[in-house]
Amino acid sequence: MKPVSQQPNDVRSEVSLHLREHLAVVSMLDSHLGDQIVVVSRLIAKALAKDNIIYWCGNGGSASDSQHLAAEFIGRFKNNRRPLASVALNTDTSVLTSVANDFGYDQVFVRQVEALCRDGDVLIAISTSGNSRNVVEAVQSATRRGVTTVGLLGATGGALRDIVAYPLLVPSVSTARIQESHILIGHVLCDLVERELGIA
Repeated sequence: MKPVSQQPNDVRSEVSLHLREHLAVVSMLDSHLGDQIVVVSRLIAKALAKDNIIYWCGNGGSASDSQHLAAEFIGRFKNNRRPLASVALNTDTSVLTSVANDFGYDQVFVRQVEALCRDGDVLIAISTSGNSRNVVEAVQSATRRGVTTVGLLGATGGALRDIVAYPLLVPSVSTARIQESHILIGHVLCDLVERELGIA
């Protein structure tokens, strides 16, 4: 028996629902996170001005967001300017698969933090739940190494809320809405960092 397809009006109402939910969450970001975003942008700019590196990590969609935002820093956001040192820890498949195979998936980011991160660097951990074990362990290791940690999180922030130095919590429980907001926040950070460094 074939499933009954949705009527066109039902489908159209779903589109409106998604867009209204998105706008509702985004409209809260300014009051909830505006001041914190400025603080984080300044610490990123300060690190880059001292030739430190901005690292990113996340799983699934958050891995894609990490890769996307690292590319904005290295390439450009709006205008041509010098590249900014930024690395997504989830892009090297050989490292990820070898570490996962030999040490377990929980270690895929922490091994890279131990190998690459130095005092004064910044690690931006992206997680909608805030409970991804491999991200939690990376943050703990980074903190021990003198790395400043930022969390792009959602809802209550999970375990990461209490261990990152700067938690940015999107006020939503919807994974899709949180991820959409993370990219928006990342783009705002790119813009503010460029302005802070005088290269916008």
